[in-house]
Amino acid sequence: MTGPHQARTQVDPTTLKITDLRIANLAGLPFRCSVLRIDTDQGICGYGEVRDGASPTFALMLKNRLLGENPCDVDRLFRKIRQFGHHARQGGGVSGVEMALMDTAGKAYGVPAYQLAGGKFRDRVLCYCDTPSLPDGREMGKRLKERMDRGFRFLKMDVGIDLVKGIPGTLIAPPGMLERTDVMHPFTGIQITDKGIEILCDYVENVRAIIGYEVPLAVDHFGHLGLESCIRLGQALDRYSLAWYEDMIPWQFTDQWLQLSRAVQTPVCTGEDIYLKEGFKPLLRERAVSVIHPDLATSGGILETKKIGDLAGEHGVAMALHHAGTPIGALASVHCAAATENFTVLENHAVDIPWWDDLVTGLPKPLVRDGFIEVPTGPGLGFGGIDEEVFRAHLDPESPNFFEPTETWDAERSHDRLWS
Repeated sequence: MTGPHQARTQVDPTTLKITDLRIANLAGLPFRCSVLRIDTDQGICGYGEVRDGASPTFALMLKNRLLGENPCDVDRLFRKIRQFGHHARQGGGVSGVEMALMDTAGKAYGVPAYQLAGGKFRDRVLCYCDTPSLPDGREMGKRLKERMDRGFRFLKMDVGIDLVKGIPGTLIAPPGMLERTDVMHPFTGIQITDKGIEILCDYVENVRAIIGYEVPLAVDHFGHLGLESCIRLGQALDRYSLAWYEDMIPWQFTDQWLQLSRAVQTPVCTGEDIYLKEGFKPLLRERAVSVIHPDLATSGGILETKKIGDLAGEHGVAMALHHAGTPIGALASVHCAAATENFTVLENHAVDIPWWDDLVTGLPKPLVRDGFIEVPTGPGLGFGGIDEEVFRAHLDPESPNFFEPTETWDAERSHDRLWS
């Protein structure tokens, strides 16, 4: 078995062919997640990640369109399959395949994925630590301070209506609407009162009293509030100098994002559910957000997300990256971040999972050190391989698939052309 820096031995990239695509389903991460593997006729393989919560079917349905193709033709194959992705979790199949193609191509040519994306702007990637909420602001501050003691210098927490549900006089809502999660924000009729806003401000003030103001602190998960309540809450929280307000309203409503961004003095941020560069164009064209926040496993993979970042940079907008999966998706994000000039920070959602680093081999442990991930210099995504024992110990009990054969997807055929 070759090591991570010897993957190119006896490989001819010009004749390389894809022979298989298989899946392993994992549980025990912040969200259910699948890892895909592309095999080739010359003994090398590439790994990608299907986004947290996405069905692996979104990747398996692409298998028959990839068999016999050269995985080094990353852009051509991406253009062939991108029509089968969509926003949110439906982009997971195409995006995961693109990561695996980049991993395979990098191994075939003996270069890291960031070189295939144009080279790197940085040698290490800053990570922010997302942290589960506690109901008491002081206790939440202590939890975030523990993250700082572990080396993190960029933090994120949730500040939303879940913290005030059940407290009389804080929320106004139509019957049953507070329990629903399937209604978009403008249509819920939920409003937050001055009392509710005051309680949330006290919460953030107690957190800031413990962690101070030297470390960026982003906030997320406000709840399905309408634009006007978001503006009132955002204006009240402005005094705490937060890094950004994330996903206050659905990303689709560019005009509402523009109103929000003009009404508050804190950066506003969205993007984890947007697929392809075209989905970001309205927000960037109107300069309706201060930070875009794509998830590589939704947005289209490494090369497409670099294009998204470059487009944002042309509009004076920074790019952070969302991620809540395995080290494989994290490493793909690291290569994209390294190759994108206006990148700022990458999410890490696995600080409390002791076996997370052990899923892959050939890299330093822990992978996140002093709040940074060093950009790997090995070929492809830069790790040596997966640890089969750790993978098998954490398979999804509802679908304990560890790269089992997928022949049933080999023979599907359809006329995919979008023009006549």
